[in-house]
Amino acid sequence: MSQRNDLTLSGHAGQHALAVAEAHGVGTMWTLSGAHVFPLYDAVVKAESPTRIVDVRHEQTAVFGAEATAKLTREPGLVVLTAGPGVTNGVSGIAQACFSGVPLLAVGGRAPAWRWGTGALQELDHPPLLAPVTKLSTTAHKAADVGPVVDRALSVARSAHRGPVFVDVPMDELYSFADVTLELTPPAPRPEPDPDSLTAVATLIGEARHPVVVLGSDVWMDGAEEAALRFADETGIPVVANGMGRGVLPKGHRLLVNRARSAAFKNADLVVVVGTPLDFRLGFGTFGGSDGAPPAKVVHVADSPDGLATHVELAASAAGDLTLVLDGILTAMRATRRWDDWANELRDQAAAAVERDAPLLASEGEPIHPARVYGELNRVLEDDAVVIGDGGDFVSWAGKLIEPGRPGCWLDPGPYGCLGAGAGAAAAARLARPGSQVVLLYGDGAAGMSLMDVDTLVRHDLPVVMVVGNNGAWGLEKHPMRFLYGYDVAADLRPETGYDAVVEALGGAGETVTEPGDIGPALRRAFDAGVPYLVNVQCDPKVAYPRSTTGI
Repeated sequence: MSQRNDLTLSGHAGQHALAVAEAHGVGTMWTLSGAHVFPLYDAVVKAESPTRIVDVRHEQTAVFGAEATAKLTREPGLVVLTAGPGVTNGVSGIAQACFSGVPLLAVGGRAPAWRWGTGALQELDHPPLLAPVTKLSTTAHKAADVGPVVDRALSVARSAHRGPVFVDVPMDELYSFADVTLELTPPAPRPEPDPDSLTAVATLIGEARHPVVVLGSDVWMDGAEEAALRFADETGIPVVANGMGRGVLPKGHRLLVNRARSAAFKNADLVVVVGTPLDFRLGFGTFGGSDGAPPAKVVHVADSPDGLATHVELAASAAGDLTLVLDGILTAMRATRRWDDWANELRDQAAAAVERDAPLLASEGEPIHPARVYGELNRVLEDDAVVIGDGGDFVSWAGKLIEPGRPGCWLDPGPYGCLGAGAGAAAAARLARPGSQVVLLYGDGAAGMSLMDVDTLVRHDLPVVMVVGNNGAWGLEKHPMRFLYGYDVAADLRPETGYDAVVEALGGAGETVTEPGDIGPALRRAFDAGVPYLVNVQCDPKVAYPRSTTGI
C-alpha cells in the first residue's frame, strides 16, 4: 500500500477521520445511517472521495461487511456506527473480528459532550463495552483529536497480531472544525523471528517420522501464502488447512490431506501449527497417541509472541513475520529427508474418503441430502470463486466437501462462530472480487439473521448466489439435544419456508428446489442471473453432519 507520511487536516472532524482512514488503505465505509455520524458521510460526498459508502439494513451486516473487506483485501475495514444501539448492534461482528485477528476500525457516534450526563438521546459510554473485544477502545474528545486518535487506532489494528479497534466521537465535536498537521503512524514493523527458534523447529521436523503442518488464517492475513506453498512443496510434509488457510494449497494438491485430517492428527508424531490458535478446532493442541504411542510433539508458529499458546506444552515455537518464519525454517532444514511414504499414505486415505462420499454427492434421495448440493456446486465453481459459509450443519458439509482453488477465497465465521455474517461478507466479496463468482451458503437458521440485507445487495447492484440448505431446523442443536435428552425443544423452524420468495420481494430472484436433479440447473440459472439469486433447497431434516467435536 502506498501511504503518505504526513497529512494537513482541515474542515470538520469527519473530514479528518476520512482522510486518515484513506491514508491507511481504507476504501469502503460500511454503515447504517444515523445523525450522530453524518459528518463522516459529508466528508465522502464533499471530497468526491474514492471511498464507497455501503449502507445496510442492520448494523451487524455493516460490521461483517467491513470485517470481510479486511479479510479479502488485507487492508483495514471501516464501519461507521451511530450512537447507542448502532454501536451495541455491532458488538458481535467486532467480537468476530477480534477472534479472527482482522484489522477493523469501528467509528462510533456519541452523545454530545456538552449534554453529557443529562440524558441525551442514546447517551452511552461505549468504550468500556468494546474494550474486551478490541485492541484499543477509546474516545476522541475534541475535534482536533479525531485525526490523531484514528491514526493511532489504525496503526494498532494493522500491527501484529491484527485486530479491531474502536473510536467514538461526541456528536458536537464530530461536527466541529479544526486544523491539524499530522505525521502518520505506520503499523509496528513485523517481528523478526529468533534464529535459534527456527533452528529448533527445523531440528524437530528433521527428527520426525510423521510430521503434519497446519496452515491457518494468519498465513493469508500475513501475506505468507507463497512462503507456505513453497515450504510444503520443498519439504513434502502433509498439510491440513484451517480457515482462510484453505486454498493456500489449491484443491487437488498432492500434499493437501484435509480429507484425511483425523488420520493425520491421530498418527502424527509432530504437528506444526502455523497461523492459527490451538483452540477447539484443533483439539486444543492435543494430537497423536494412537495405538499406545506417545502424544505428538507440538510446535506453534504465530505472527507475534503474544499469539503463542500457553495452555499446552510446546516442543518449540517461533513468532514473527510468517514469511520469514517459514522461509527461515526451510533454510535451516536444507538437505533433510522427505516424508513421501507418509504423505502417500495420507493421500491414499484422503482419496478413500472422497470415494466413500461419492454416493452422497450423487444421492437421489428425497428429501435432498445436503451433500448432493455440494456435489452439484463443485461442478460449477471456478477456481477463483469466493465461497462464504454462514450456518451450522449445512455449512459443516461445505467445510468437508468444498476445497477452494486459490488462497483468499474461503470465508467463515472463524473461531467465534457467529451466525448472521453472510450477507455482509457476500456484499464485501462482490466489491472486492468483481470478476469472481460469489457464493453464500446459508443454513436456514442463519438466513433468518441477515436475509433482509438482500435489499442492500439489490440497492448497490451486487449480484451474488445464495444457497439455502432448508431443513426446517437448527440442525446443529436439534440432533445433539435429541442425543442427550431423547427430545428436542426450541430447535425447529417453519418447514419449507420460501426464502426465495423473500429475495424476490426485495428485488432479487430465486427458486425452490425439491428434487436432486434440479439442483445443477438452478445453480446455473443463479450464476447467469446478474441479480442476487437464492436457490432454496429443501434438505432432509433427518440428516445430521457427522461431527467429531462439540467445541467444548
